[in-house]
Amino acid sequence: MIKKIFRWLLIAVAVMVFAGTFVFLYQKSRPKEKVYNVHPAVKMDLEKKTIVNGKIEPRDEVNIKPQISGIITELYKEAGEQVKKDEVIAKVKVIPDMGNLSAAEHRVRQAEVSMNQAQTDYDRMSKLFEQKVVSKENFEKQEVAYRQAQLELSSARDALNIVREGISLSNASLSTTLIRSTIDGLILDVPVKVGNSVILSNSFNDGTTIATVADMGNLIFRGQIDETEVGRISEGIPVIISVGALPDVRLDATLEYISPKGVEQNGANQFEIKAAITLPQGVTIRSGYSANAEIVLERAEQCLGIPEATLEFAGDTTFVYVLTDSVPVQQYERTRIATGLSDGVNIQVREGLKEGDLVRGMIKE
Repeated sequence: MIKKIFRWLLIAVAVMVFAGTFVFLYQKSRPKEKVYNVHPAVKMDLEKKTIVNGKIEPRDEVNIKPQISGIITELYKEAGEQVKKDEVIAKVKVIPDMGNLSAAEHRVRQAEVSMNQAQTDYDRMSKLFEQKVVSKENFEKQEVAYRQAQLELSSARDALNIVREGISLSNASLSTTLIRSTIDGLILDVPVKVGNSVILSNSFNDGTTIATVADMGNLIFRGQIDETEVGRISEGIPVIISVGALPDVRLDATLEYISPKGVEQNGANQFEIKAAITLPQGVTIRSGYSANAEIVLERAEQCLGIPEATLEFAGDTTFVYVLTDSVPVQQYERTRIATGLSDGVNIQVREGLKEGDLVRGMIKE
């Protein structure tokens, strides 16, 4: 009897194990119900922006060049120093041109000969005038000739000194051997050293740059924008400038120039733009910093928007799945919508949804 009961117990256990295994496998084989995140259609402000690469430059940057050729004998300023207009930056020793020097010396000799002759004639005429032998008119003519000979000699000597020394005897304070700044600003670069030869600018060359001076309080952003976007911007719109070397600094700027002519680069037309930067106190910007300009191309205020990732496309038609019920399971209705402006994350919905509608997003993890 006991053996019989034991046998039935074993059979019952086997049946239960089999049934449990069957139920477990059945449950495992059934597809899991998908649960999605939902996103409400809400009012929001959307902006379509573009980023323009460029750099920061001073509006006024001047290359200081000598007015004579010669050799640098003194440098009074270094890069990084402030300089005032007409302040001396360097001194140049003149290396005279032999042809000009010879001509200037010849002019002096001629003027000295003329002066000596004019003085002799003047002294003779003075005695004759005192003796009332010649008229006052003749005496005055000789006196004028004498004064003119004096002026010519003085001018010739002055010209010779300019050729030889670069300094005018009558205007020593305006000497061309002293290289002066033409603007107030910061010295960005001094590319010469004492002993370097320098030449003045002429029709054959640009001349030697003694120093580069810029007004670092008046900065601009210079960059290039693609032809597909240039038609959507205009002068006077605000621009936000971010500087690569100063990641925590964002500068306000105003677009002030759009080039009327494009330049082809890498198969696309690019248009130069410039924006005037408003420099806040306490922020130091260096010339040539790489920067990005953030420009708003389009704006939609308080429009109905949803995440762009919720869209489904079929040809030229756009759909979303709108939640209709969530009990016992989520149920959605495929709904056609018309879209508008996108900022890359959210997109404007022009038709097909109302505020508060819930649209299907990604599957919950």
